[in-house]
Amino acid sequence: MSDEHLLTRREFTVESALAMLAGVTITISGCGDDDEPTTTPTPPATDKTGTVSTDANHTHTGATITAAQFTAGNAITLTLTGTTTHTHTVALSQAELSQINTGTRVQKTSSNDNAHTHTVTFN
Repeated sequence: MSDEHLLTRREFTVESALAMLAGVTITISGCGDDDEPTTTPTPPATDKTGTVSTDANHTHTGATITAAQFTAGNAITLTLTGTTTHTHTVALSQAELSQINTGTRVQKTSSNDNAHTHTVTFN
């Protein structure tokens, strides 16, 4: 066997690396300073109070979602109280809380207590 067909260690390393990279695609992209953001940032959570409809000549209060409840990210149930002797509840899912936090209008019907319901609207 003649020495003219033998590879040096360096030539072997270069040839091996080129063989491994032969099927690889390399993508180079910019640093992204000029790119538009791909997601809309969530606004910071603040307390939000819903409007409770008047029904049967009375109103209820207690439709306030606290910033901590938004931040926790869990479904919640609000208790509507007032000057009457009964209460109502309003259940809000995690998705509904996210919508309210971003300013989307959400309307929910309260539990049926004392033979009536109320509509709670968050703007």
